[in-house]
Amino acid sequence: MPTRRAFLAGLVLAPFAQALGAAKGFGADKFLDLPKNSLSKFSKHLKPVGRALELPEWYVWCNSPLYGLDGKVHVFFSRWPKAKGMGGWLNSSEIAHAVADSPAGPFQYLETVLAPRGPGYWDATTCHNPSIQFVDGKYCLFYMGNSNGKTDTKRIGLATADSLNGPWQRPDQPLLEAGDAGAWDDHCTTNPAFIKHPNGQYWLYYKSWNTQDYLTATDPTIRGNRKYGLAVAEQLEGPYVKYAGNPVIDFSKQGNNKQFEDAFVWREDNRFKMLARDMGVYNHEVGLYLESKDGKEWTFPKVAFLPLRAYGVQEPPAPKNLKRYGRLERPQLLMRNGKPEYLFGASQGGTSMTASAFVFKIT
Repeated sequence: MPTRRAFLAGLVLAPFAQALGAAKGFGADKFLDLPKNSLSKFSKHLKPVGRALELPEWYVWCNSPLYGLDGKVHVFFSRWPKAKGMGGWLNSSEIAHAVADSPAGPFQYLETVLAPRGPGYWDATTCHNPSIQFVDGKYCLFYMGNSNGKTDTKRIGLATADSLNGPWQRPDQPLLEAGDAGAWDDHCTTNPAFIKHPNGQYWLYYKSWNTQDYLTATDPTIRGNRKYGLAVAEQLEGPYVKYAGNPVIDFSKQGNNKQFEDAFVWREDNRFKMLARDMGVYNHEVGLYLESKDGKEWTFPKVAFLPLRAYGVQEPPAPKNLKRYGRLERPQLLMRNGKPEYLFGASQGGTSMTASAFVFKIT
């Protein structure tokens, strides 16, 4: 469970400009307050590159990058028709593949690799949350699908291929089911974050919440409380056994329905590290950065990234239909030689006022 020791030591609020004072390259906006010393070292090394994958007739989300053997940057991303609106991810998303010579783009759409399969399949109505990994000599595309266009059938699956160009083999059953009725994770499994442990095991982090909490929540915009669990397997294809100490990250005891989502996990300097989207731990506009020695006990988070305007990114005023305009979600890292090189996120807006990727160089 996250510890509060470091957090409690810095509860005195400081103006946002003061919090950014030591952050080289950050804009000095005064649009929010953050606790003193809440910015992570990671957050101080982000240089905006710009938007990518702006597709006029689509919302683009969940941009997961990987260097290919060809030296190019391959991105697997979610997209759904513009006509469906922002909520179309839940019942109309597909996972596509694009490529560029560099992380700055321009990216060329190649093909749709996973589309909803229709009635009778666990991923009948949407394919979303791609996370591309190279594991044991094969390409592994972790993703979420659902069968009824709603949240209660969201399940994590795994498609594999010998080449980034496919063909992709996907299972007839999901990789990880929800918990039994009444469990903290009885509603769904989603937002996969995967890592191969140094001991040879396969570790899958997943987001879920409790159905009863979801149904009885007083806040209609955020129902339930998102937490993260861990499931471990001895083989890549499973079976994945849920860790007895789940959930491994849970902010609900902080009050005010504090929670998080969109985790990305990697290992660096003999530690587990995580990026995620904040949902009230600090505020809903920033990202979270956590560390762990063992992948089970995590530090209380610091701020991983800020709204786009904090980096001097100037965009038109928000349209009424985009309620998350200006913030970064679904953080995914482009790694080189085991080190983070670029941060890819998803952000509403762009030339078509839908959503696209937004890329940062990690300096």
